[in-house]
Amino acid sequence: MDPALALIVVAVVLIVVGMLLGRRRNELAAEQGVKPTGRRAARQMAAEAAPIDLQHHPRPKLVEMHVVGDQAQVTFDVPIPDDGDEVLADLLVQEALEVVREKRHTLPMSQVTKVVAIAGRGDAKGPVGSHQLDTPGTLPPKIEMPSMLNLAPFANDPLEHLESGEAFGVPEVAVRAKPDELGPIGGELRIPKAVDMGLRAQGIDPTEMNAIEMVTGLLRLFGYRVTPAREFGQFLAEKAGERTFILGDPYRPGDHPEVDGATVDRFMADFSMSGCDRGLLVSEKYGPFEIYDKERRQPRVRFVTRERLQKMVDALALS
Repeated sequence: MDPALALIVVAVVLIVVGMLLGRRRNELAAEQGVKPTGRRAARQMAAEAAPIDLQHHPRPKLVEMHVVGDQAQVTFDVPIPDDGDEVLADLLVQEALEVVREKRHTLPMSQVTKVVAIAGRGDAKGPVGSHQLDTPGTLPPKIEMPSMLNLAPFANDPLEHLESGEAFGVPEVAVRAKPDELGPIGGELRIPKAVDMGLRAQGIDPTEMNAIEMVTGLLRLFGYRVTPAREFGQFLAEKAGERTFILGDPYRPGDHPEVDGATVDRFMADFSMSGCDRGLLVSEKYGPFEIYDKERRQPRVRFVTRERLQKMVDALALS
């Protein structure tokens, strides 16, 4: 077996085993507790009945593709860690092969002996890996296996954690000391390896990302189709007939470090008019205590604020 392919297979197996074990723990816990009812139960039954497309996954953003000499060079807008990432590099090589496969009828393939994946940001782009063709112009068979950019078959839906409230627990009693200026949230979060790679493959740098990039990128990894809504900062996430309204509340230097009441009221009003099944307000700012009352009164909304972002990621990793 090709060493690069072997590395990808091993990585997929490790990710799958870890997530399946976590899911089994959750199933056992659910069997011992109270089963969900109402809207949540109906949604869970529909999700369990729906077939899972193992090949569906977000695709790395293609910048360009050229045939140069005997090489098919495919360039992606994907931030690579400073110390490199062999698994991500091999994944991009496989994606490069698929790009060439899709465009092969318009390329001078007879002279191509190597497919090269190029990635990075700005002037830092460079080759991250390549695949040597056994026969000039002939691509290897397509690999039919679960993609590492599709976490839906292996872990619980992150929105189910949010709706149940399991990810956030009870309101905090202690008064938090909030700094006057907030740093980038990406540099503060601990991100599981599989999620880190999945975000990078979408062009999101986990060390520099903002909250809305993280949440929407995470949803895409779980099979959601995320699209911008009519107004700036609004998104719609759709999956299995369910729609989630998302409002991003960005933090800018000089902003108050806590989500203001006007933003909370706007979110509640916009969600009510959206006709969606769920609503998320995502912010790098801290959440005011009033959000707990809003969630209690309207269980279909959740506020994913600064102090909750790590809890959301941890809940996902333990699922």
